[in-house]
Amino acid sequence: MSALSLRLPNSLHERARDLARREGVSINQLVASALAEKMSALLTEEYLEARAARGSRGKFLAALAQVPDIEPEAHDRLPSAPNKRLQPTKARATRARKASAKARLRG
Repeated sequence: MSALSLRLPNSLHERARDLARREGVSINQLVASALAEKMSALLTEEYLEARAARGSRGKFLAALAQVPDIEPEAHDRLPSAPNKRLQPTKARATRARKASAKARLRG
């Protein structure tokens, strides 16, 4: 384990001390945990960006074309809530059916 000298504004140090006391941990544990959480968020973002860069619309459409064009089972259906973003549009549904039909014809 290594040591790190950290300069904090007094107000931040006081808040960290109060929060650590409330959580029942040392300031060192609080700071280490907070740093680990922040690093995790940043590294996850980098990971997802790298994965997205490797993505291919063609491969996505090919995988999507393999999905059967059938109604989902009751437990897999979207809620009939007023949230329009969750409901497929007619144009999107038509494109999906056409892509599925083309894929079946190809092979």
